[in-house]
Amino acid sequence: MKPSNMQVISANDLLSGDVVYLDASAAWTRALAGAVLIADGQEADALLREAKAQPGNVIDPYLIDVTVGPDGPIPSHIRERLRDSGPSFRTNLQRTPFHSAG
Repeated sequence: MKPSNMQVISANDLLSGDVVYLDASAAWTRALAGAVLIADGQEADALLREAKAQPGNVIDPYLIDVTVGPDGPIPSHIRERLRDSGPSFRTNLQRTPFHSAG
């Protein structure tokens, strides 16, 4: 099965302010590609409750819609695309692509 319309949980890291995504181990990653993809409303509610139970780690977790393509998830809304890539008005402030070590 190839998912197309899914959701992920996004928040901001409490210490760095970075945009982060909940991964499959309930940890936070800067890489959107590492986010757990959610297709079910009940699963989304449960994971969002779990994310909100980590107030010492992140600020304001919430669900975002993504479309899954050949290169991984892409935020459906332009606001989330900008959050993921960093500011568009000063390119020297844009986020560098995150590559996992393994």
